[in-house]
Amino acid sequence: MDRQVVRDEMEQARQTFHHLLDSATVAELRRPSNGTKWTNGQLLFHMLLGYLIVVRLLVLVRIFGRLPDGVSRAFAGLLEVSTRPFHTINYVGSVVGPRMLGYAGLGRRFDWVVAKLLRHLDQESDSELALGMHYPTSWDPYFKAYMTLADVYRYPTQHFEHHSRQLTLRAPD
Repeated sequence: MDRQVVRDEMEQARQTFHHLLDSATVAELRRPSNGTKWTNGQLLFHMLLGYLIVVRLLVLVRIFGRLPDGVSRAFAGLLEVSTRPFHTINYVGSVVGPRMLGYAGLGRRFDWVVAKLLRHLDQESDSELALGMHYPTSWDPYFKAYMTLADVYRYPTQHFEHHSRQLTLRAPD
């Protein structure tokens, strides 16, 4: 894993997030996105949520990556069964999130989570980055059946880039 590439990608996503958020009017943030049920503001929160979730996934990978393979496979199966409630919570959370944080809070939280992830990435050993676990593939198109810690660090930016194409805001120059 090239840590610098992951760092650069996260930093680019952070800059893009701020550009999109800072250059949008309130009316543009309330406008529907393309291909989702969310507004642009709600979709921006959902994009932030992808990074926030990774903070928790890092803990899970460190735990399940040290257990027998069947344990994480069973856990992924349990999560797979809960796909419908997950999608409901994911949707509602992204509707409520911008109301709770406010648009300015989205930018501050994005900065905080990217800085936290990069600090963790810098401290990971190669053996920790190789730890992995099974995932519920129906939860997200970027979840693979098995992902290493290195894969998990790449995930939020893949998620971000996917959803950035669904925004109906002006793209950065």
